[in-house]
Amino acid sequence: MSEARPRFRYRRPVELDRTEIRRVPIVIVGAGPVGLTAAAELAVLGHESVLLDEDDTVSVGSRAICWAKRTLEIFDRIGAGDRMVAKGVVWNRGRLFHRDREVYGFDLLPEPGHRRPAFINLQQYYVEEYLVDRVVALGRTDLRWRNRVTGIEVLPGGGARLTVETPDGSYRLDADHVLAADGVRSPIRRMMGLDFKGKVFEDRFLIADVVMKADFPSERWFWFEPPFHTGQSVLLHRQPDDVYRIDFQLDPSADPDEERKPANVIPRLQQMLGPDAEFDLEWVSVYTFTCRRMDRFRHGPVFFVGDSAHVVSPFGARGGNGGIQDVDTLCWKLAAVLDGTAPATLLDSYDAERVPAADENLLNSTRSTDFMTPKTEASIAFREAALDMAADLPFARRIVNSGRLSLPHRYAATPLSTPDCDAWPGGPPPGAPAIDAPVRVADGEPWLLRRLGGGFTLLRFEADAGAATIGLPAGIATLTVMRRGEPGADTVVDPDGTAFRRWAAEPGAAYLIRPDQHVAARWMAPQASAVRAAHARALGCAPGADELRAAGG
Repeated sequence: MSEARPRFRYRRPVELDRTEIRRVPIVIVGAGPVGLTAAAELAVLGHESVLLDEDDTVSVGSRAICWAKRTLEIFDRIGAGDRMVAKGVVWNRGRLFHRDREVYGFDLLPEPGHRRPAFINLQQYYVEEYLVDRVVALGRTDLRWRNRVTGIEVLPGGGARLTVETPDGSYRLDADHVLAADGVRSPIRRMMGLDFKGKVFEDRFLIADVVMKADFPSERWFWFEPPFHTGQSVLLHRQPDDVYRIDFQLDPSADPDEERKPANVIPRLQQMLGPDAEFDLEWVSVYTFTCRRMDRFRHGPVFFVGDSAHVVSPFGARGGNGGIQDVDTLCWKLAAVLDGTAPATLLDSYDAERVPAADENLLNSTRSTDFMTPKTEASIAFREAALDMAADLPFARRIVNSGRLSLPHRYAATPLSTPDCDAWPGGPPPGAPAIDAPVRVADGEPWLLRRLGGGFTLLRFEADAGAATIGLPAGIATLTVMRRGEPGADTVVDPDGTAFRRWAAEPGAAYLIRPDQHVAARWMAPQASAVRAAHARALGCAPGADELRAAGG
């Protein structure tokens, strides 16, 4: 980090001066990007939480650096996206090399008209710092630094009791719900005696954060078997502050402690950058490829989110982005239950939606590992052939795998969505995330997602404005997209048809959007009764409640 890490003030908890055990609705354990995002989302939804972290500063080293478009859209909803993008290195393009030649380049966002890029690179310590600032500004989170959870007990009558250690002593705190965002080594998971199953590979990579003046573009560069690192792979990303993230594949027999020593790292960098290159090492680490998850992410009142629930190899940027999507899916449901607008069984859908999402990430991560680190003569020959063909044959590029980059999960099997009853030629199906588009607005930012907000919204296309709210539940806002005319408080204009095209909408069509901006249902010609039923189902009420209970943990 180019500047000194911020230190956050420890405050003596009020519980130390009370004899009775206080109970709060939500406790979040772990102030990394996932836990902080959860606190901010709950605050935006109008709910207070207690956030506990055993440290009093941000993370050391860049760690998670690639933040996907979907994550940036979530950050936008909590009011942190602009600051992230302003500091981050924006990128949409990448290049792939094999030995001494470039095989092909790619563009992850080739179509214009999106507010956010495919990715930004931003060191995790900046993400955490900006999220802390946002959580403090929102004012609904009791942020407790140097508060370490040393015990957890699920209470027979519901909720959980936490034992927390501080510099001034220990206290106990009861919570209706606990979000365990305490990382891959999750003390809460260990204290509850829960399994973390999967595969730990032999393969290791060395991470080096290198400070230097260089002219590498803002792109993802990946090498298979480069001349400067024979027989292995290398990845390069540019970060803010003239920091470059360089990952070197290591031999499985390599000693991690030896490899991270500057005396061994610097010669590798000189081979890559040239003997006269001037650089400084900011941070060095070694990681092992790992693909693991818990069987279930909900255990009574305790919800495991992010790396505490699942961990993948870093290629593809699926770890941090997947964790942000965990809490984005969970927090609106917690808010709905606490508000009394949804039954407690809605929380069972957390497993139904996020376990398949984790499996998707694990599958992609495992395939990436297998391609990057082939173990047999047949797999080596397969990779060689794929790389040779990819230079000239586009179909072969789909085979080459240097890390399938993070995309938002579609909740295809969720019990909360209403299946299509109409034939659609395209557009986001039920369970998919909403798609952004430029629109004309009466005031504010001229983007569709910014107008969808964080509640249930009926997104209508060229609909009769006079019938906008007839028969709809009070909890559903409406937003109408028009082809022409003037925008208003609940109307936007799509002058070039981008929104109509991306949503495959004809005049009269409508989508019901969930608070996390995933599609709950869609109709070519909706009836109020159908919208009411879809809204009830999305809240875990009938119809669909039996399915939801069967899917829960």
